[in-house]
Amino acid sequence: MTLRLIQAGKPTQNAYVESFNGKFRDECLNEHWFRTLAEAREIIGAWRADYNQRRPHSALGYRTPAEFAAAWRARHAGHARQEAHT
Repeated sequence: MTLRLIQAGKPTQNAYVESFNGKFRDECLNEHWFRTLAEAREIIGAWRADYNQRRPHSALGYRTPAEFAAAWRARHAGHARQEAHT
């Protein structure tokens, strides 16, 4: 495995992470004033669960990650069964 860093001042080389960081900052960090580390963990954990499980993503055809995963499993279930029988 080779570690490759983006060039300084070139955030477009890592657009997915930059997009996530912007959403996280705008929707979570800028909206809350954390008084304790425990409170920060709780609020950030709730935001992360919503982001990863319940909210639609344009990269997934405006489906939630759970919907996308279920559709992928359904599409590939027959393929997996065929490989198991060969």
